[in-house]
Amino acid sequence: DLLELQLLLRKHAPDAQDVHQPSAPEKDTLLGHLKQDLADDAVREYPPALDAKDRSVQVHACHGRTREVEVLREVILGLLKDDPSLEPRDVLVMCPDVETFAPLIAAAFSLGAEDNAPHPAARLRVRIADRSLRQTNSLLEVLSHLLELGTARVTASQVLDLAGRTAVRQRFGFDDDQLDRLRGWVAGSGIRWGLDQEHRKAWLMGGVAQGTWRAGLDRLLLGVAMEGDVLGLGDVVPVDDVDSADIDLVGRLAELVDRLHSLQRLFQQRHTATEWMARLKDAVLSLCATTEENAWQQLQLADELADIAEAAEGSTVEIGLADVRVLLDHTLAGRPTRSSFRTGTLTVCTLVPMRSVPHRVVCLLGLDDGTFPRNSVRDGDDVLARDPWIGERDPRSEDRQLLLDAVSAAEEHLVIVYSGADDRTGATIPPAVPLGELLDAFDRTATTLDGSRVRDAITTRHPLQPFDARNFTAAALGTPGPFSFDRLALAGAEAATHPRTAAGAFLSEALQPQPIADVELVDLQRLLANPAGQFLRQRINVDNARAENEPEDALPVALDALQRWGIQDRMLSERLGGVDRGACIAAELHRGQLPPGPLGITALRDIDAKVDALLLATETQRLLEPESWDIDLDLGDDTRLTGTVAGVRGDVLLTLTPSTLSAKHRLRAWIHLVAVTAAHPDREWRATTVGKDTWSSTLGPISPDTAEIVVRDLVALYRSGLQSPLPLPIKTGAEYAGRRDRGDDPGDALLAADRQWVDGDKIPGEQSDAAQALILGGRSPIEVLTAAEGGDEPHLFGSLARRLWQPLLDAEKQGRL
Repeated sequence: DLLELQLLLRKHAPDAQDVHQPSAPEKDTLLGHLKQDLADDAVREYPPALDAKDRSVQVHACHGRTREVEVLREVILGLLKDDPSLEPRDVLVMCPDVETFAPLIAAAFSLGAEDNAPHPAARLRVRIADRSLRQTNSLLEVLSHLLELGTARVTASQVLDLAGRTAVRQRFGFDDDQLDRLRGWVAGSGIRWGLDQEHRKAWLMGGVAQGTWRAGLDRLLLGVAMEGDVLGLGDVVPVDDVDSADIDLVGRLAELVDRLHSLQRLFQQRHTATEWMARLKDAVLSLCATTEENAWQQLQLADELADIAEAAEGSTVEIGLADVRVLLDHTLAGRPTRSSFRTGTLTVCTLVPMRSVPHRVVCLLGLDDGTFPRNSVRDGDDVLARDPWIGERDPRSEDRQLLLDAVSAAEEHLVIVYSGADDRTGATIPPAVPLGELLDAFDRTATTLDGSRVRDAITTRHPLQPFDARNFTAAALGTPGPFSFDRLALAGAEAATHPRTAAGAFLSEALQPQPIADVELVDLQRLLANPAGQFLRQRINVDNARAENEPEDALPVALDALQRWGIQDRMLSERLGGVDRGACIAAELHRGQLPPGPLGITALRDIDAKVDALLLATETQRLLEPESWDIDLDLGDDTRLTGTVAGVRGDVLLTLTPSTLSAKHRLRAWIHLVAVTAAHPDREWRATTVGKDTWSSTLGPISPDTAEIVVRDLVALYRSGLQSPLPLPIKTGAEYAGRRDRGDDPGDALLAADRQWVDGDKIPGEQSDAAQALILGGRSPIEVLTAAEGGDEPHLFGSLARRLWQPLLDAEKQGRL
């Protein structure tokens, strides 16, 4: 700016002469020498030597933005500690991109958590100025989001994100639990993107209704009134996770989407700027609400839109959404606000003119290469950018002037923090060009006694982690004492110096046995099928975290193995329940889980063929209607085994599964068989389980006495498994017992079992199970299962495996139907 002013003055007064007024002498520091040279517009012939204790200029190279803020925090605390006369109001932090750094600053300085924060920086009063209105006003934040949705596909995640905004939640009364429920419904109903078929025409997908919000909401609304296991009304299949108690929540979601639909129609029209501002205000208020404390946000929204409408008053030109975005871009973007310097707070503001007010400490944060100076992106319609004249704005030149102003505003200390290394690879990143030129100026301003460059003497390169020991080692990072004030990081650094110790056993000894009580059949079956996981769940009430059913935004073009199995299992259950084959196919075509069009039909044809083959192979076994038998068996110790066995056809416990027949299916059938045989000894029971490719397992019949002995032994294993986790993973144990039953020696049997335990190339082994990893300590080798000695086998694992599986193997026949 000053250079352009000088050029203009010289043009109009060519005979004028420059007169340099003598400047006041600066302090005898590196910063003072630089400011003196700038004021005198001269470079000293004999630069002074840099004092080793001179900390007037500090340059800190960090790994990424988060570390930049953390390092700045420690530097400020160090300056306040070293100089009791220095106060937070004497410190000014200037940042080219306040919007990006604002949340990092709030987290690093623990804003809002002064009472319980572990870091002393939380006691500082920090104010972040120059933030955009969308960050401080939730209504303008929603307006910005709506403008983005104007030309977007309106995906499931975009609408759920809008529903989670504070102002929208206030309007529709959504709480956290309800938002989680909405997320599950959206995923379960197959909603992907697009309000309806008409909305999809812009992407040449108008003929596909599947996955739209209209189709998904129809399913949800119908699910309130109908069960979700049959074809509901017309082409709409109700969602089965919705009941009459959810009608209010579903209605609020439908109302939100309907208002978005009205807004999309508005965005496709053209109006004058004045009409646009009025309609946008009504649209935002139809989706948002505020509390009494935040009522000012409505006034600010009205004022900002009114200012634009007033500026365009009288114009009859009709504009579209793209033009509206340009009009509102400046309003919604970050802009200088009241800085409120010298109010007692540590001020963080952006690098704009009139911000470089003299402060005792000036900190420059985020002077990163690629971010500073600003890149000038030329617009094809910008005539001034194509043919620039003196006096017109040039952001890159302005940023250089702002850097010079900031340096001149520093009275005692200048602190510069930038990203000097990649936070992932550790590769060195050069400083931004203006910062590099400033470092060159420091090299010309002073010299060092050892002949090194001044920039190297004033630059500190920080480690990647805040708990690195160098942060707490005296003089390691340019300060006489430790650099960091972070107590939690200090604890981490101290812990890192201790010798590594192996993790202790999950249980040092077995828990005390629980009081003898009745046993539920389902609990017995679950624990023996998953001893580690069910010990955590049934005994100590700890469950493994499961991934949430997150909605997807893209229409499927192919089914993965899990999706294919889910559809196949659902169709098999419906067919077994008596639903007509055509109705099952029609229901799947309208659930929204298949790929659209011919892709879905082709995938469903293959799934239907496999289901049909499984039903055809078991047609004889399914001649009788299925029944359920109650179990109420005396265990001989004043307790009982209770439960229900379903799927009984005559004397056969028939189970069909689309999965490959596995140890889990066989063990479940065995437990049900011995339970029903012992409880109802008057009939000869058999259990048949048929899986993929019609491979079957047939168990029994067995004598009632044998069944009662097996039941009591299974209950004993169950109760033992509630005291300590049984070292008996189901697949590994079944493989070992099967090999031993076929005559393999224990070593060969264990070698075969190890293939079920360890991870394969594509299929994870049982060692990767979350519960096993928690109890055994990570992905442990199979030797952890065989550490304890057994009875008839070399180890306890082998003894338990044969104890559980040998009676089953004696009664089992496998083959293809």
